[in-house]
Amino acid sequence: MGIVNIEDELHEQLRKASKASYRSINAQAAFWIRIGMLCEMNPQMSFQQIVLREYKEAGVDPAIVAVPAG
Repeated sequence: MGIVNIEDELHEQLRKASKASYRSINAQAAFWIRIGMLCEMNPQMSFQQIVLREYKEAGVDPAIVAVPAG
């Protein structure tokens, strides 16, 4: 494990995002890094497609958590 130096404002945004997503600051940073890498490696896919693919690979059934159209 290493230390990553980031700008203070980015750290503040990271802290706020971690609260909103119920993740630790480290988990939020790891999520952003992983999704960012996946987006760079798969430019043909949208963010939503990448997240959906990751959920499916983890065994999450999107139909169970989907909000009904209305």
